[in-house]
Amino acid sequence: GPGAKPACAWNDPADIERVVTELVWDAVELIIACENLELTEEQADAVGMLGLVAQQDVEPGEKSGTWRIARRTAPDRMVSVVDPESRHVHKTTSNYRDGFKGHLAVEPDTGIITATDLTAGNVGDAQAAPDLIADEPAGTEVLGDSAYGAGEFRHHLTQRNMSATIKPGPLRPAVEGGFTIDDFHLDTDANTVTCPNGVTVTLTRKQTATFGAKCRGCKLRTRCTKAKSGRSITFHQHHDLLVAARRQARTDAFDESYRQHRPMVERSIAWMIRRGHRKVRYRGIDRNRIAWSQRAAAINLQRLLALGLTRTTDGWTIT
Repeated sequence: GPGAKPACAWNDPADIERVVTELVWDAVELIIACENLELTEEQADAVGMLGLVAQQDVEPGEKSGTWRIARRTAPDRMVSVVDPESRHVHKTTSNYRDGFKGHLAVEPDTGIITATDLTAGNVGDAQAAPDLIADEPAGTEVLGDSAYGAGEFRHHLTQRNMSATIKPGPLRPAVEGGFTIDDFHLDTDANTVTCPNGVTVTLTRKQTATFGAKCRGCKLRTRCTKAKSGRSITFHQHHDLLVAARRQARTDAFDESYRQHRPMVERSIAWMIRRGHRKVRYRGIDRNRIAWSQRAAAINLQRLLALGLTRTTDGWTIT
């Protein structure tokens, strides 16, 4: 019946490829059959969605005319035909949910939510952050965890004359326990990079330092790279900001500010999603974005009352 799975020996790769091939060609034949038909907007959207779903998770098989499940994930992959705007929300590479991502800006002393947004689940926190602070004045200190530590966002804050108290992401050395990118000295004026052994090379236009043959016989090589061709490093365009952020994160002032303000922000997030509000009620981004902002308004009112909001002859005030 409708929605039934096709007969397939799911432990047999060849039979899986047969079923995938049949499904793809069924979709292709249907799309071709609709090419010369006058379709309504809803029907045309359905045909377009069929074409997208039919190709996003497959790739050509070894035999001509066959298809198999792709050994990769398509960029911006649609995860639901019921709600086409939802996406994977990744907590880690292996842990994800399907849906949307809610974003908040919070005043950390009071817990008042100052801005909200809701996006597809694959939109990064740092991508959404600039709009959340768009109405804040120059000089504002912006705090955030490592999800907001991207160089582009730090550069945005610098351009807005705002300061960043944002936890930097961890460095991953090429060799466990070995040198990180911070052990290499980048001289932007001379356009050169010097390695821990004192060898200097010129940076390419793509911001890559290739040491190559210069690694031969290096006494520090085992702490630097496993590559047979030698060490190669590509530097972020905002490398200086990232280095400064990692240096700042090791100071007592950073640790004190971060520890002081993070609990209230985490509490505001908990208030937003408690009592089942982690789940959205509608389909699509626009309607859920409105619901998310209304939820924030209700939480803010509750928080203001807890802070002592009262009505006086001169208006509302916090006692």
